[in-house]
Amino acid sequence: MPRNHETLTFAIMFEILSKKNYSPRVVELTVKAPLIAKSRRPGHFVIVRLGAGGERIPLTIADADPELGTIMLVVQDVGESTSQICRLQTGDCFTDVVGPLGQATDIRQFGTVVCCGGGVGVAPLLPIIKAMKAAGNRVISVLAARNKDLIILQDRVADYSDEVIIMTDDGSAGQKGLVTDGVELVLKREKVDKVVTIGPAVMMKFVSMLTRRYDVPTICSLNTIMVDGTGMCGACRVTVNGKMKFVCIDGPEFDAHGVDFDEMMMRLKTYDQ
Repeated sequence: MPRNHETLTFAIMFEILSKKNYSPRVVELTVKAPLIAKSRRPGHFVIVRLGAGGERIPLTIADADPELGTIMLVVQDVGESTSQICRLQTGDCFTDVVGPLGQATDIRQFGTVVCCGGGVGVAPLLPIIKAMKAAGNRVISVLAARNKDLIILQDRVADYSDEVIIMTDDGSAGQKGLVTDGVELVLKREKVDKVVTIGPAVMMKFVSMLTRRYDVPTICSLNTIMVDGTGMCGACRVTVNGKMKFVCIDGPEFDAHGVDFDEMMMRLKTYDQ
């Protein structure tokens, strides 16, 4: 029992076991988190924190290894807190890693599933690609970025995809064009039963507009708008099919055809510096 007003504390070390740089502003971290690795499902995210007074940062779990007790996080330097995370090295530790949080992806056999990601949106897309393939779907992955140096996780995506289509704005890798060009190539040639899209809000908006024309059910992840991750701050309010939803509690994935993307993008401007 504690004596003299002492308290018992249990130190949990969320150690960074490996780090990989995709670019000067995007890193991959493998973090020791056995309980999270064991219980996480595609679509789940965690809240990480550096230091007792650190900012709470929501990050989608890009991959996990239950046997090794690790999770993989892909972090983009977009502000002070994420910049600090990107500077961490192997052997450093997060103060907190809380999760898994959010609603898991609806994984079942749909038929042919197109999974399209833009930039770092490919990271949260990876576990969905893996799970959709394991469920017996034909999986076609469309990865898009401004140039070849910003395409991430291509080899891992290919391991679980029947086909991978690369689109770059400048044509430096794959085909020149936008993610919607790659998706439409597939929609024109064969029947698609489901589309999953993750990336910048404007990208998901135009993918949704495209798939609506082809009458293909589409799921999007709105993880980029999350702040607190518990529903308390209200910053991640979005309108879906005319009803207010909280991305961190009700999502992060929603019916893309029901999302008011214009409202979401206006709210995202709050974070502009």
